[in-house]
Amino acid sequence: MTIRRPAGERYTHGYHKAIVGSYSQRTAEECAAFLLPRLSSATFLLDLGSGPGTITAGLARRVGQVIGLDISAGMVESARRHVAREGINNASFRTGSAYDLPWDDNHFDVVYAHQILQHLADPVRALREAGRVLKPGGLLAVRDADYGTMVHGPTEPALHRWRRLYHQVTAANGGEADAGRFLLSWVLEAGFVDPAVTTRTTTYATPEERVAWGGLWAVRVIDSDFADHAIRGGFVTREELAEISEAFRRWTDRPDGFWAFLHAEVLAVRP
Repeated sequence: MTIRRPAGERYTHGYHKAIVGSYSQRTAEECAAFLLPRLSSATFLLDLGSGPGTITAGLARRVGQVIGLDISAGMVESARRHVAREGINNASFRTGSAYDLPWDDNHFDVVYAHQILQHLADPVRALREAGRVLKPGGLLAVRDADYGTMVHGPTEPALHRWRRLYHQVTAANGGEADAGRFLLSWVLEAGFVDPAVTTRTTTYATPEERVAWGGLWAVRVIDSDFADHAIRGGFVTREELAEISEAFRRWTDRPDGFWAFLHAEVLAVRP
């Protein structure tokens, strides 16, 4: 199957085992709380960018049927194994692109997308395609982080450097690191109506939370697709990446280490 993507668009994070491991900790209760009250046993749901399937599994427990779509064949296989282990039989997965969904018009009751629009060069195009496969009156649910809202303490200049670098790499890959603040405008431009907007924050302040974030990025910044994109783009040297990695490790070990950022969530209706 040929995946057609806009020229220059690349997935910034890649599929390093540390990254996939962190994605596997995501749950519907955490990542789709704004959507869950709108679901029922009659809902037919599409999960765009379903990754390792842990959120999809949680959604499956609340709906009649769910299909997860991911651009990575490896993620699709991981998701299939996950729902099989969980004994879930109303969830299926397939490989495909958010730009070219392999279903007829008016197919789903709900389309959900978690943290994928930030990686797309043309998010409005993807949202219009989501609208095409939604039934009239169907519900769109999208959630994305906003890296521009990140704050941390105690201050580490190298971590401020990382955030600037993340924006540079994401932009070069066709994405938008500050997607959260643009979700509403993208949804409206794609033709959806009656939007309901909420926000939530992610906070890392306990020892376990600091390991989950700082420990993860200490690895990702030197040993992942992000590192390769940053080097090849000419934005940073290997030595600078090593300095940023060490700064994440120092922050992780600080008993007063604090990190927080915002996620935007939009529910909207296909007219």
